[in-house]
Amino acid sequence: MLDPGGPAARSISMLWWGMLIAFTAIFALVMALLALAWRPARDGAARSSSERTWIIGLGLVFPSVILISLLAYGLWLGERLIPRDDPDVTRVTAEARRWSWTFSYDQNPGRTTLNVLHIPAGRPVDVAITTADVIHSFWVPRLAGKLDAIPGHVNVLRIEADLPGTYAGQSAEFSGPGYDGHTFSVVAHGPEDWQSFLEGGL
Repeated sequence: MLDPGGPAARSISMLWWGMLIAFTAIFALVMALLALAWRPARDGAARSSSERTWIIGLGLVFPSVILISLLAYGLWLGERLIPRDDPDVTRVTAEARRWSWTFSYDQNPGRTTLNVLHIPAGRPVDVAITTADVIHSFWVPRLAGKLDAIPGHVNVLRIEADLPGTYAGQSAEFSGPGYDGHTFSVVAHGPEDWQSFLEGGL
C-alpha cells in the first residue's frame, strides 16, 4: 500500500500519509496539553485566558479543521476513484469462490485464467467482481483499494499498473477456514505481450 504501482493506489497512499501526519500532529497536541496540565498554578485571570486559548483554539478548532479537511479530501478522492465510462478501459471479470479466483476477459470471451489476472500496463482496467459462494474481497494493495465480492451482485473496481510486472493480490475478507491462503497475482503486460495474451499466447 505504501509502495503504489498505479494512480489509484498512489491517491490512496497520499491520503494515508496525510492522515498519519494529521493524527501525529493531534497526538502531539494532546500530549502537550497533558504536560501543561501538570504545571504549577498561576494567577487566576491569566490562567483562565490561557486555558480558553488552549481548549477552544487548539483543543477544538485545530482538530476540527484537520478532521474536516481529511473528510473533504477523502470524499473528493472517493468520487475520483469511481469508475466512469471510458472507451479506453479494458474490462475483465473476477469470480471468487473457496479458494480461487477465475478471471475472464471481455476482449477474448473464451479466455479464462485461474488465480492470475492479466492486464495491460499503463491502461485503466475495470474489474467486475462477484462471487459464486460467500462474501470475499478483491485487493491488490499496490494497484487500488479493496472491494467486496458479494453473491448475486457485481461491484466494479478500476485498477491500473504504471509498469509491466507482477503484483500480489489477496482476499482480505474473513470467509471461513482457508481464507488466509486465498491469494492471486496480477500480471501487467507491455503492449506486445498483452496482444499475445489476448491471442492465446503466454
